[in-house]
Amino acid sequence: MTKPTLFGYGLTTKAIAHTLGGGCTFYDDKTTKSYEDEAGNTIHPSKLFDPKQSHLEVTTPSLPPSHPLIQSAQHLLSEYDYFAKEMPFSIWISGTNGKTTTTQMLTHLLAHKGAVSGGNIGTPLAALDHKANIWILESSSYTLEHTKIASPNIYLLLPITPDHLDWHGDFDAYSQAKLSPITRMKEGELALIPKGLTLPKTSAYVVEYDSDAFLCEYFALDSTKLHYKGVFLQDALLSLAMTKVLFDKTDYDLMNTFQRDAHRQEEIYDDLARLWVNDSKATNVDASIQAIQTYSSQKIHLILGGEDKGMDLKPLFMLMQDRDILVYAIGKNSQTLESLATLYGIQLQISQTLAVAVEEIAKVLTQEEVALLSPSSASFDQFTSYIHRGESFIELVKTLKK
Repeated sequence: MTKPTLFGYGLTTKAIAHTLGGGCTFYDDKTTKSYEDEAGNTIHPSKLFDPKQSHLEVTTPSLPPSHPLIQSAQHLLSEYDYFAKEMPFSIWISGTNGKTTTTQMLTHLLAHKGAVSGGNIGTPLAALDHKANIWILESSSYTLEHTKIASPNIYLLLPITPDHLDWHGDFDAYSQAKLSPITRMKEGELALIPKGLTLPKTSAYVVEYDSDAFLCEYFALDSTKLHYKGVFLQDALLSLAMTKVLFDKTDYDLMNTFQRDAHRQEEIYDDLARLWVNDSKATNVDASIQAIQTYSSQKIHLILGGEDKGMDLKPLFMLMQDRDILVYAIGKNSQTLESLATLYGIQLQISQTLAVAVEEIAKVLTQEEVALLSPSSASFDQFTSYIHRGESFIELVKTLKK
């Protein structure tokens, strides 16, 4: 394959350079002085890029369209576009929340058919088995925004709500990025899309869904045979719908053996048999709303807060108005949360840190209630990642004394 100029010295671009045997040229924002790495790649500061000296560019997904490198590139490809000709039968999965779980579920169901997963789930396309029968790709809005050539054979879009608006600019641009794959799909290829979106022109066969009940009826599925609830039930149904379409098979037993990742509605119990839920991966409003709805039959001690990047949190507080919820505010946006709680009549106390919130909840939590860490915010004000935040939460709960 042709060696491209690589934008960003990250997981995606380094994997491409490794596949090509090294000796590639990178331009990276964090680099202040040009140097050569152990693989013979040259890494330059971004400001040194000269489009006249480059015949092909591949970007890391995270660079926004407004970035000077993206603006100056004349032959720009996404990771997906770069591997478009090598890509086997592919299923792309996107959405605001749940795309990782759904990607993992579908890979679990189709592994015996030679399916492998990659993309935003953590494995770059360069590192995937190019002889695999099926690629199941978790596809971020960043990647989809940059992709102009490649297209899926099946596109599964989970529900979308405003997210990454600082990167895309507004919800319309975010929505357009999420819907862009279907503009390149061919006749006979399937796109499963949430109802209510303004669809662009497409040759694909589009099925619009709006509920678990619709999925069960349309694909002849039986949700009572699944050991899931809430948002995970829909993830499972969507995954089973794909296996039904591809192989006319519905393996409920196999689906029920799937073990989902940590940090997403992960239930743990303390020494007093009280329920604590680690939903640290809930970094936006919609994810926290889903978690609250899952545990709506119980009183909820909800830990909120972090770096919200200006996200509109009002829908979350509107949801909480008619529910038995006590909020413990942590992190950078504690004052914003306190103001919204006052506006909507929600009980809230400022805890500032996760450790203090856990300590305060532990004093009052009963076995009939639930303690829920679902921050609706990024973690970078106090933690290195949502994983770090979730692991800290679990450790704090484990150290609680009777």
